[in-house]
Amino acid sequence: MKLFLDTASLADIRWASQAGLVDGITTNPTLLAKSAGDVDPNDVLKEICSLVDGPVSAEVVAVDADGMYREAKELAKIADNIVVKIPMIEEGLPVVRRLTTDGIKVNVTLAFSSVQCLIAAKAGATYVSPFLGRLDDVGQEGMEVIRETRLIFDNYDIETEILAASIRHPRHVAEAAMLGADVATMPTEVMKKLLLHPLTDRGLDQFLNDWSKLAARSKVNV
Repeated sequence: MKLFLDTASLADIRWASQAGLVDGITTNPTLLAKSAGDVDPNDVLKEICSLVDGPVSAEVVAVDADGMYREAKELAKIADNIVVKIPMIEEGLPVVRRLTTDGIKVNVTLAFSSVQCLIAAKAGATYVSPFLGRLDDVGQEGMEVIRETRLIFDNYDIETEILAASIRHPRHVAEAAMLGADVATMPTEVMKKLLLHPLTDRGLDQFLNDWSKLAARSKVNV
C-alpha cells in the first residue's frame, strides 16, 4: 500500500521525503490556507510538486461544473504530477469525465459509500477517496466502505485506486492495508505514530542501559 501525506507543510513534506516514507501528497483548501499565509497557494503547490516524485492532489473550490473545469485546467498546469481533486457531487461527475478525456488525473474526494466510489470510477477517476474517520465520527463503520469497494472493484477489474482518507490513527492504516486499499493518506502526526511502539522504546532503553554497565565495568578493569 502506498502512503501519502495529507498536508501542505513544506517542512513536513521534506522530512517525509528524506525519510523515504511518502509516495505522494494530498492537499485541500484548508491545508493550503494554513500553510500558504501571504504566499500564492499555487506557488506552494509548485514547491510541493518539486519535493516529491509522486502525485500531488490539489482541490478545486468551485461547485459548478464550468467553474470546476476551469480551475482544474489551471491547477493541472502547475506541474506534471498534479492530480485534481473534484468533490463527489452531481455537478462534478461530468467534470471528472472531461478531465480524464483531457489526460488529467482526478481524485474524487468526499466519498462516503461504496456506491459513490463505484460511480466515481465509472466517471473515470484515477483515485477515489472514502473518508474513514468522518464515517466513524457519525457511528458508521468506515472500513466497511473500503471492504465493499475493494470487492466491487475486483469483481469488475476496475483500475481506479482506493485512497483511504480521513485517517485518524495507525490502526486505520493497518486495517486499510489488510482490506486492500491502494493508498492511505494521513496527517504528519499519524505518519510519525506509525514509527512508534512502547516496546521499541523500552527495548532500546534496556540495550543502552546494559551497554553503559558494560562500559563502566570495562573502565574499572583497566
